[in-house]
Amino acid sequence: MSGVSPAIVPALLDWYDQGHRDLPWRAQPTPYRVWVSEIMLQQTRVEAVRGYFDRWMQALPDIRALAAANEATYMKLWEGLGYYSRVRNLHRAATEVCEKYGGELPADYAKLLALPGVGEYTAGAVASIAFGIPVPAVDGNVLRVAARLDNDYTPITDAGYKKRTREHFAALMPADRPGDLNQALMELGATVCLPNGAPLCGDCPVQHLCLAYHRGNASTLPVRAAKKARRIENRTVLLVRCGAMVGIRRRPARGLLAGLWELPSLDGHLSPDETRTALTAQGWQVQKLLSLCPAKHIFTHVEWHMNGYYIELADQPAGMTFVTPAGLRAEYALPSAFRAFLSVIEEET
Repeated sequence: MSGVSPAIVPALLDWYDQGHRDLPWRAQPTPYRVWVSEIMLQQTRVEAVRGYFDRWMQALPDIRALAAANEATYMKLWEGLGYYSRVRNLHRAATEVCEKYGGELPADYAKLLALPGVGEYTAGAVASIAFGIPVPAVDGNVLRVAARLDNDYTPITDAGYKKRTREHFAALMPADRPGDLNQALMELGATVCLPNGAPLCGDCPVQHLCLAYHRGNASTLPVRAAKKARRIENRTVLLVRCGAMVGIRRRPARGLLAGLWELPSLDGHLSPDETRTALTAQGWQVQKLLSLCPAKHIFTHVEWHMNGYYIELADQPAGMTFVTPAGLRAEYALPSAFRAFLSVIEEET
């Protein structure tokens, strides 16, 4: 990486000063608020995060509150954001910050980087935005901007390319406004230098410095390594009722959606008769079985193709927890993969 001109720094800062998105974590960029927002924003769109962030801050306004929270509380606040290891690491890190640093995030890049769930990007964002430490925060947006500015056809998923990009932007960090430069780069990638071959070059404040634009390559960059095809898993999901109660269970402690609550399911796409037979073999006394609309859910490496059944049982079988529909909505974090099957009980909540 050699073509990104230092002249982008004043141009981007001027552009950022003239107007940028009004985001709740920018209004009060305390270390805790910046940290929580950056963890929420990993692999999640900004618009999806706004409401979650506000609810989180109302319930858990500081690190000590997060460290003291029980699992049910922080998992429920996270429900629907996905990638649940992020919130577990948030809690682990909050506990560690209380034990080691008196409940305040350390103003030190290396110490931030050592916290559970904090990588180079998050450490750089918190250090620069909240503490004014001149370190870069290089995410996918910034890698895309860099590839176009430099007309670089190295795959942006290449570890060496990411390392070179961090080193290059580290040399460009202004001592007085590192956080603003990092946010300007993120803003540019999120609102102008868009992915999927659709950059808004006419709106770009550094168009005159962009090699890909001048060479006609902006829409073909960046290069990404080919993704491995997702594995398809067929599931039969069960919305189980016993009287007024709904049956849920814990997933295994390891693997996909580890330790989360779920609607029970069976392997494969089973017919009504096959489902009834399988449940009867488990000792379930099925009184009613109705088909639900099928659904699909996409994880990073797996796709669930699901059919579903509404099941009424005579008795509560062992190995499941039965809760009221209102309790399920208010107290139990259920992954969004199962939302499509909950419409049957929505009006009850």
